[in-house]
Amino acid sequence: MPVLMYHSVNARPLRATRRLAVDPGAFADQMALLADRGFTPVPVSTLADRPGRLPARPVVITFDDGYADFHERALPVLDGLGFAATVFVTTGWLADAGTQAAGAPLDRMLSWPQVREAAAHGIEIGGHSHSHPQLDQLPDAALDDELTRNKGLLEDRLDRPVTTMAYPYGYSSARVRRAAARAGYTSACAVANRLPRDEHVLALPRLTVRQGMDLGTFARLVEGDGVLRTYAFDRVLTKGYAVVRRLRYAVRQAGS
Repeated sequence: MPVLMYHSVNARPLRATRRLAVDPGAFADQMALLADRGFTPVPVSTLADRPGRLPARPVVITFDDGYADFHERALPVLDGLGFAATVFVTTGWLADAGTQAAGAPLDRMLSWPQVREAAAHGIEIGGHSHSHPQLDQLPDAALDDELTRNKGLLEDRLDRPVTTMAYPYGYSSARVRRAAARAGYTSACAVANRLPRDEHVLALPRLTVRQGMDLGTFARLVEGDGVLRTYAFDRVLTKGYAVVRRLRYAVRQAGS
């Protein structure tokens, strides 16, 4: 079952989001392909809550960060097809975060009314931390605060439980996953760029959909063909950087 990771859906993205932005026309074509091939999108939480009741051809569509173009360009396409999706929101980045503003947004962000509107249209809202830090590098108290503040704000504003999240940058560790569970999350997404196998529900792998991916490549990926070849370089970098990050955290802890 493919779990797709999107960020911005924008024909003219800023430099900071360009590599992971998808043209709106390409996004519409990708969603149409899923519909034509009989895929049924399900929210992330379904994988944890109802794994035995998935449709015949499930796919998961996720969006990280909470960019304003989700509301402007992606939501109408999803709504028109009756597709479910999950948007992971960085609460401190929201356009109207006010006194809760934190971190450095990379582009125009959703507002609270837009988040609520997406939820009203059947989009699952998940957490993405409060200020979008590298969670695996934070000390325990700061890590817990990032997760609980994000979750608490979302649940308060949406008046519904928020049970799923995605790790900023895809960075996690066993310690971060324990913190996610402690905060009350029952599922969480990493990146990994491969199809799910028997992963723990707090470390679900996703496939990155990025700028320039042609429709043929997209079709092969969702059908499970060529995943290793497409993401070979990404996977090498990810494994190497994971080692560096573990060492960096260990050095920081030894010096504290």
